[in-house]
Amino acid sequence: MVLENWVWPLIALVGGYLLGSVPFGVLLTRAAGAGDLRSIGSGNIGATNVLRTGRKGLAALTLLLDGAKGAVAVLIAAQVGPDLAPVAAVGAFFGHLYPVWLGFNGGKGVATLLGIALALLWPAGLAFAVVWIGTALITRYSSLGGMAAALAPPVVAALMGNYPLVLLFLAFALMVLWKHRGNIARLLAGTEPRIGAKSKSVG
Repeated sequence: MVLENWVWPLIALVGGYLLGSVPFGVLLTRAAGAGDLRSIGSGNIGATNVLRTGRKGLAALTLLLDGAKGAVAVLIAAQVGPDLAPVAAVGAFFGHLYPVWLGFNGGKGVATLLGIALALLWPAGLAFAVVWIGTALITRYSSLGGMAAALAPPVVAALMGNYPLVLLFLAFALMVLWKHRGNIARLLAGTEPRIGAKSKSVG
C-alpha cells in the first residue's frame, strides 16, 4: 500500500506526459505531405501553424487531437483514482509544451488545456471554449483568443468553490501566457498577424 501511494501518481504523471508529448500537428502534416511543420510559419506544432499550410482539415484535426490527448490522459487517470486526474493533467499539459520526441520544443498548450479543462471541470472547459472562439472572432487574433481563454478556467473554478483546481488552472494559464510572450510583444507593437493573414515568420 505504501508503494502504491507514490507509484500511481508517478504512473499518472509519466503516462500523461508521454500522451501529451505526441506531436499530432507534426505527424499529420508530414503524413499529408505538407512538409515539416517546424519549418513552416512560426515553427509551432499547434493547429494555428498547421492552418498556415493551407490544410484547414488538418488544422481542425490537430486541434481535436491535441485537445483529446489532454482529456484522455485525465479521464484514464480518473478511472484509477480521482486524485490522479490532476496529476495526469499536469503531465499531459507539460508533455505538449515540452515533448520529449521533439527535443522539448513543443506547442503553446491552448488546445490541450481545453481538453484538460473539459475533463477536470466541464463548465470551466465550456467557458474556455466560449471565450476562445468569441475573442478570436471579435479580434481575429488567434493568440489573444487562446490567452484570454486560458484565464477562464481558474475564474470558473473559483466561482464553483473548487479551490484546488483554481490553483492548478491558474498555473496552467500562467504557462500559456509565458509560451505566448512573443505574441504579447507583437500585439503591443501592432505587428501580430490576424487570422487569415499571410505570415511566414510569426505565430
